[in-house]
Amino acid sequence: MMRWLMRWLQRAVIVLAVVFVASYGGDFAVFKLRGSPQSTVTVNRYLTIPLKGNKQEFDFLGSVDVPCSISLFPQAGQTPCWQLRRHVNQGTTL
Repeated sequence: MMRWLMRWLQRAVIVLAVVFVASYGGDFAVFKLRGSPQSTVTVNRYLTIPLKGNKQEFDFLGSVDVPCSISLFPQAGQTPCWQLRRHVNQGTTL
């Protein structure tokens, strides 16, 4: 029983790894075939300052246009645009 379970688990891990590598490779190929499409997303930057009594102060640092890649995974050292659009408010803790 245990050998059967371990064999099944091993196959599942191998299948997941192959699916991930294939999807990343396909995304990379489409990204390069489309001419490495890039865009920009306006991101709001905040600085989080810890205060006494477990309170925090948020200071707005301004809006910045961040370059991003139009892909599913990070390509060309840039975050995917869909991820930046979902997280337009980015904070930094002091």
